Amino acid sequence: MGEPNIVNNAADPAPPANRATPREAMIDRVRRAASGTFELSAMLIGLRLGLYQALRDGGPATSTELASRTGTAERPIREWLEHGAVDGLLELEADSHDPGARRFSLPAAHAEALLDAESLGYAGPMPIQVIAAVGSLPRVIESFRTGEGFAYGASGEDMVVSEGNANRPAYLGPLGHEWLPSIADVHARLLAEPPARIADIGCGLGWSSIGIALAYPMVSVDALDLDAPSIDMARRNAAGADVGDRVRFVVADAAATGLGGGYDLITLFESFHDMAHPVAILAELARLLGTDGSIVIADTKTSERFEVPPTDAFEAYHYGWSIMQCLHGGLQDGGAGTGTVMRPDTLRRYAEAAGLGRVDILPIEHDSWRFYRLRPSSND
Repeated sequence: MGEPNIVNNAADPAPPANRATPREAMIDRVRRAASGTFELSAMLIGLRLGLYQALRDGGPATSTELASRTGTAERPIREWLEHGAVDGLLELEADSHDPGARRFSLPAAHAEALLDAESLGYAGPMPIQVIAAVGSLPRVIESFRTGEGFAYGASGEDMVVSEGNANRPAYLGPLGHEWLPSIADVHARLLAEPPARIADIGCGLGWSSIGIALAYPMVSVDALDLDAPSIDMARRNAAGADVGDRVRFVVADAAATGLGGGYDLITLFESFHDMAHPVAILAELARLLGTDGSIVIADTKTSERFEVPPTDAFEAYHYGWSIMQCLHGGLQDGGAGTGTVMRPDTLRRYAEAAGLGRVDILPIEHDSWRFYRLRPSSND
């Protein structure tokens, strides 16, 4: 398949210099969007085949050297390297009329973003997630037709694992060392006797539960998720972090947890907007709260209201995730269909309907998330 033919019709008059017609602007928009998709695909290739790691660890390379390091074929590697250089992701260290003699490198900042799983700037999982979402298009289109939605895990292991890996640095770092400590009374309770009880809802691969347990050595955590494969991976992750004795992972519905009450803290990190029955879930979580207990939700940082053009530069990005993934989870079983773009008033409405009369936006700074604290009015 060649590049689609989207050149201008020669019969059309040329537009004035530097003044694209609306049609030309749209053609350029499509081309740029396609280029972005190809860039993500090239990133996925580089991650899957270890090309970025080989450039980082072994230094600049020609196509023959990189193919040798990674056990791959030289000709596709040459094309991948040249694409990366013209795209600006790779640097051309030495040019040559001989394509096989050109030498390429991976800038240190790009290596950190793509490969450093401990960095808060880790973006390596994103290409994997986006391509997995694109692979789910037949399921997405069917959900558009029927409105029936589909489960988060239906998009495959790549989606589940990359989501967990993307959030791991934040959960093992700022969550227990900055975010929760900034809520003074919650922080004090998690450090105090008797040991605090925490429920982590929608825990995914368990990194949020593990991060809390590592930061607060006395607490016990009951971690719930509907996706059984995620829970299996979470148990292995907890055992590897040596907190398996204090973190219990359960496959359970957040609207009918089967848990007893008395929890000091209930957390939901980047999961609430995916849930099909938010009011029923919040009502169940309110039942689980002990005296002076709180629910802390971290979810998408959206604009306060729908605006065109948007004031938030990430609004279209959030809507993209919604139409490709998150909305459909929330449509299952006649669900509310909250979607990724959950505005504060939407959460306040859900909380009020569930009997949680107090919703505070916490002063925690984050590029993508807004933090909420929910409590019954009787806890004021």
